[in-house]
Amino acid sequence: MLDLRTLAFGPGDDLPYVLYLPSYAAAAWYHKALKPLPSDLTAFLKEARQFAAGPYAQALAKGAKIDPAEKTRVLKELARFTGLSEDYLLKADLRVNAFQFMAELQRSSGLMTGRLDARFSGYATDRLSEQMENDPMQAAVFGAFVSSFNRYVREDLKFGQDMDYKLLNDQAGAGWNWKRKRPLSFFPVSPNVEDDLTQAMINNPHLKVEVENGYYDFATPFFASEYTMDHLTLPDKLRGNLQLKYYNAGHMMYLHEADLDQLRGNIASFIGNASANSNPTVQER
Repeated sequence: MLDLRTLAFGPGDDLPYVLYLPSYAAAAWYHKALKPLPSDLTAFLKEARQFAAGPYAQALAKGAKIDPAEKTRVLKELARFTGLSEDYLLKADLRVNAFQFMAELQRSSGLMTGRLDARFSGYATDRLSEQMENDPMQAAVFGAFVSSFNRYVREDLKFGQDMDYKLLNDQAGAGWNWKRKRPLSFFPVSPNVEDDLTQAMINNPHLKVEVENGYYDFATPFFASEYTMDHLTLPDKLRGNLQLKYYNAGHMMYLHEADLDQLRGNIASFIGNASANSNPTVQER
């Protein structure tokens, strides 16, 4: 995530709804909420991308001026891709944020859908809640991370015996400084560090970048990664230095051994290829 706008469901900003839609489709496919259920996830997500960037984005851009017939067409397609009812989507005016989706997708079963990994499910304490109450994925796996780190830091490093380890520190997170100097903008804008990556790649034309994406990741959705990479202001010759990889996983694709092996192989190939193709000579500009 380089551009916070792609994730923040702000008033009047339809971009996050467009960029999250393919992730909704992946989660709905995994939980068999689609009827009929597509047999090929990759092909289905390609179709979801096309719908999101095309008819769906165009419909949202029209706001209240959208033609009723067009709204009905988009509504039916939106239901087909998300597994949510047309009634729910109509009440949402075609706009369902990620936390609403996670609460609604499996509501009839009394379950919430995970955020860091949408394949995880957990019981909802309030089946009327509009938004997801907590992340079932965190409850399922974070205990293992905390216990492993506590053992390592105390037994191996002999450190922190009188200290508390917080895996996700809400107090520290609340104190995050989101300010970003934007010399070309007088008004505040969403935090965005795309320019830093762009400048780094321009300064060093041999710099390679690989983005690892999980289809079931609702923290940093894969279509938002693609959107961001496509909007880096790079010279055409440097676009070949960017590549994206995909996993049948969530935010932490190392949780399952098969995904971990794929991740390890991709990173090893990335480092090996970048090293083999590096050119120490100065490039003329």
